[in-house]
Amino acid sequence: MDKLEELAINTVRVLAADAVQKANSGHPGTPMGLAPIGHVLWGKIMNYNPKDPMWPARDRFVLSCGHACMLQYAYLYLTGYDIQLDDIKNFRQLHSITPGHPEYGLTPGIEVTTGPLGQGFANGVGMGIAQKMLSSKFNKKDLPVFDYNIYSICSDGDMMEGISSEAASIAGHLGLGNLVYIYDNNKITIEGSTALAFDEDVAMRFKSYGWHVQHVKDGNDLKAIETAILNGKQEKERPSLVIVDTVIGYGSPDKAGTASAHGAPLGVEEVRKVKENFGFNPDVSFEIPSDVIAYYQQIGNQGVEKQETWTKMWDNFSHHYPELAQTYNEAAAGELPGDWDIDLPSFEPSVKGMATRKASGKALAAIATYLPLLVGGAADLSPSTDTFMENLGSFSKENPLGRNLHFGIREHAMGAILNGITLTKGFIAFGATFLIFSDYMRPPMRLAAIMGIRPIYVFTHDSIGLGEDGTTHQPVEQLIGLRSVPNLTVIRPADANETAYAWKTAITHHDGPVALILTRQDIPILDQQHYAAACHLKRGAYILSDSFIKGQDPEIILMGSGSEVHLLIEAQAELFKVAIRARVVSFPSWELFDKQDQAYKEQVFPIRLRKRIAVEAGSSMGWRKYTGDEGVVIGLDHFGESAPGKELMHEFGFTAENVVQAAKSLLGRV
Repeated sequence: MDKLEELAINTVRVLAADAVQKANSGHPGTPMGLAPIGHVLWGKIMNYNPKDPMWPARDRFVLSCGHACMLQYAYLYLTGYDIQLDDIKNFRQLHSITPGHPEYGLTPGIEVTTGPLGQGFANGVGMGIAQKMLSSKFNKKDLPVFDYNIYSICSDGDMMEGISSEAASIAGHLGLGNLVYIYDNNKITIEGSTALAFDEDVAMRFKSYGWHVQHVKDGNDLKAIETAILNGKQEKERPSLVIVDTVIGYGSPDKAGTASAHGAPLGVEEVRKVKENFGFNPDVSFEIPSDVIAYYQQIGNQGVEKQETWTKMWDNFSHHYPELAQTYNEAAAGELPGDWDIDLPSFEPSVKGMATRKASGKALAAIATYLPLLVGGAADLSPSTDTFMENLGSFSKENPLGRNLHFGIREHAMGAILNGITLTKGFIAFGATFLIFSDYMRPPMRLAAIMGIRPIYVFTHDSIGLGEDGTTHQPVEQLIGLRSVPNLTVIRPADANETAYAWKTAITHHDGPVALILTRQDIPILDQQHYAAACHLKRGAYILSDSFIKGQDPEIILMGSGSEVHLLIEAQAELFKVAIRARVVSFPSWELFDKQDQAYKEQVFPIRLRKRIAVEAGSSMGWRKYTGDEGVVIGLDHFGESAPGKELMHEFGFTAENVVQAAKSLLGRV
C-alpha cells in the first residue's frame, strides 16, 4: 500500500483506540484489525453518498459484528457523513449518536441496528432479497435503476450463532449473488482463542450452502482484499464469502492477537504505544492528519457525483416508464393507493363462524393485489397460517418477481430477513408461524421494535384452543411476552371482521412492528348491526355491547380478546336474565388502547365501574392494569393438556358459565 493509504488506515486504528479509551469501555481490537478492509470498502468498492445516506441505489453495508462499530463510525465521519469529531469523542456517552452498537435512525449511514451476533448477517439476506425483487420489477436493459450490492463484515461470533446458518442456507438456495460478506477470521473471542469452542471448516460449510468462497490470508494485503471483494461482486449466481485472516488489536505491541484486545480499552499506556508504533504523537488524542481528511472527503464527494448520474438515469426511467416510477415513488414514500382496501372483506354473522386465521387469509388476498411491494411468507406453515398469496408466485432465483417467500423451518432467520426487507424503502413484509414459535424469533422482533420499523407478524394457533398438539404447541406466556416489548403492537381480534380491520391497522401502522394473533379453531362471527362495528378495533378497545335496564347504567365490565370475546357476549345475556347489567368490551390491543386520550379511556372504562372481569386464554399477567385491584382475571397461568380444544376450554374455565359465576361472586349475588 502507498504511504497515504497506510496513514489513512492507521488513523482509523488510532481513532478506535482513542475513542474506546476515552469512553473507558468498548471493543478496540476488532476495528484495529479490520481497518484495511474498511478502507477497501469505503475507499474503493462501495457506492454511497454521504450527503444523502438514503439514496435508493446505494450499496448497503451491514456491520454484523456491531461491537466493532468504531470502524464504521470512523469511516462515516472521514468520508463526510453528518458525524463530527465530537461525536467520535462522545462514543458510548449519553445522548450521543455514536452508541456502543450501531443503531438505525440514530446515526447517518447506519443501515440496520446490530449487536446481537448473527442478526446483521440475516438482515443482509433480507436486503438481498429486496434488491432482487426491486431489480426484477423495475430495472430495464439500459436503465438498471436498482443495481446495488449488500456488503457485510461478520465475525467468528456471527459464524457461531445458529441464525447465520439458517440465513446462509436460504441465501445459497436463493442464489443471492448480490451478497458479498467478509468474514473477519481473527480467531479470538472474549474467553480466548476460538479453538475453545469452534474449529469447523467455515469455507467448506459455506460451499455446501452454495456460496462462492475465497480466502485472503493477510488482512493487511489491500490488493488481495480488493481483488477478492471484486470477484465476489462479479459472481452473480451465488452469494460470496471472503474469509480474511486478521489480527485483532493490530498495532498494539502487548495485546495484539489476544482476547484482552477484544472487549475492553487497551489502557492509557498501551494506547500511547499504539500511537508510537504507527508514528503518531502519543501525547495527542483524536489526531486526524489533514491529508487523511482530504483523502477520504474526496472519495465521499465522488458519491455526490454518482448519485447525480443515477438521478439522470432515474429521470430517464420515469419518462419512459411513468407508471412504474409512480409505483415505486408512492411505495417508497409510504403512500398507499387510494383504493387499496376497497375489497377488504365483510363477513356475515354466523354462530359456527370462522377461524381468524382463515379470515386473515381472505383479508390478505383482498389487499395483496393492490400493494405491489407487499411480500411475505411463512416458516413452512403457509397452509396452516393461510398466508400464501394466490397467483402472485413464489420468490426464487428462477422467479425473482414472486412475492411469496418460503423461509423453510427457520423462524429466527425469518424474523431478521423480514427486518432487512422492511428496511428497504417501499416494502411491506410479513412472516407467519404458530404463536408458540414466536419464541424462536424474539431477537429480531425486539430489534424491529428498537428500530421502529414495521414488519407484520402473523401468529396463528394462539391458545389451548388449538387442541390435541398439547402443551408443547399451546402458547400460554407468549401473549404477555410480546406485549412486554416496547413499540411492538399486538392485536388479537375477536372475530373475522375484527381480523380484517386488524390487517388494515397493520398496513397503515407506522410506529413499529405489528403482531396479529389468530385462532386455529372456528369462532362465532358477531353481528355488526347488533353489536358495535369491528372498525373500532383501531382504538384498541371499544364497547362492543351494553345491556341496559331503563334509566340504569351497566354495573360490571366484561373485557377480553380474541376467541374469548364471544363467551363474554353469552355471559352478558345470561347475566341480564338475572337483572345484572354488563358491559362487554372487546379488547384486541393494549398498545392501541393505551395511545387513546383520557376521555376515550374513561368512556370505555368509567372510574365508577370498578367491578371488572378480564378473560383471556393465556397468562393473566398484566390484565390488572385494566381490571384494577377489585377486578377478576380469568386466565391460564399453567400449561395446558393434549385434548380437543373445546374440551380444554371447558376444563380450564373458559366458558360463559364460569364468567357468569365470577360476575355474580364479584357483585355479591351468588
